[in-house]
Amino acid sequence: MKRVIVIPMMLVIAAMTASSQSKVYFTDEITPESLVKIYEALGMNPTDGQRVAVKISTGESEKSNHLRPAFIKDLVQKVGGTIVECNTAYGGNRSTTARHKQAIAQRGYNDIAAVDIMDEEGDMEIPVTDTKWIKHDIVGTHLANYDFMINLAHFKGHAMGGFGGVLKNQSIGVASKAGKAYIHSAGKSTTSPWGNNNQDSFLESMAAAAQAVHNYFKQEGRNIIYINVMNNLSVDCDCDGNPSSPKMHDIGILASNDPVALDKACLDLVFNHQSVAGDDASSLISRIESLHGTHTVEYAAQLGLGSLQYSLIDIKDAAGISHPTAPTERYNVYSLDGKKLLTNATSIEGLPKGTYIVNGEKRIIE
Repeated sequence: MKRVIVIPMMLVIAAMTASSQSKVYFTDEITPESLVKIYEALGMNPTDGQRVAVKISTGESEKSNHLRPAFIKDLVQKVGGTIVECNTAYGGNRSTTARHKQAIAQRGYNDIAAVDIMDEEGDMEIPVTDTKWIKHDIVGTHLANYDFMINLAHFKGHAMGGFGGVLKNQSIGVASKAGKAYIHSAGKSTTSPWGNNNQDSFLESMAAAAQAVHNYFKQEGRNIIYINVMNNLSVDCDCDGNPSSPKMHDIGILASNDPVALDKACLDLVFNHQSVAGDDASSLISRIESLHGTHTVEYAAQLGLGSLQYSLIDIKDAAGISHPTAPTERYNVYSLDGKKLLTNATSIEGLPKGTYIVNGEKRIIE
């Protein structure tokens, strides 16, 4: 049998033990009731008097795959939340406050809760721990009006980041119009999101911005929790007004207090999905890999925002389950020059000796 040596991508991973695993809760039911149940499973509720923000994407058009008002209504009203958004940095129907408010009304979000465009009255800077690319995070001034945030994201592909989950919803999503441009340009511009040819600098800027928002809500008297909804798994983001149709089936809802573990668990469910006709993850995997999307999660872990190791707990099963994909793990393998060698393979035993990129991680097979 070949011996496989895993080369740690980050020292922090090597130092982790089983006790450091984060808990990620899971349900395969995607209903308003199950959304409330998985929120309750986290056991972290706003206290009396806390002002609750529910961060979603309101979607670029009715054709977009954003989370619909009927789906999120019960959760938003249970916590007495305000739906929060920020204006976009690209041309579209959410690029100005007036147009954004019109889009929100058309989608029906005003019918279930108050909606706040957080950069309507300008923006403010909050500190970042990692200053490699961005020197601060630029968010809407209304962020200061909230003490508790539910980061409620739709997990899907993304044409620039590879995928979008809670880390993107917290970085690009919470950033003001100027802040979005600042992250996309990796600190070079607050007016244009275009022209950055260094993909990793964009992904690392997202991780740094996500950490800034997390740290902001981890100050005394504040808190934040994370939920990813894995439905309508298109390769395109909700910022796309005419997204590609999903090629794979819905998976479920996942939630955690750790945003890194949560996005990593969702990525693992996609990468280890056993594709069949009519339920094929290959296009979403290709979108993520082509843009080095997993790097956002890896870099966020390196910054200390969260853990890449987690236990997945089915809320239907009180005993919980460990990593659900381990018994049927699938492998996506590339050569070091980027050539794809295996897709969703059940084994890597047939690979010749050498160095490969296996599920986003460098490995030596001897």
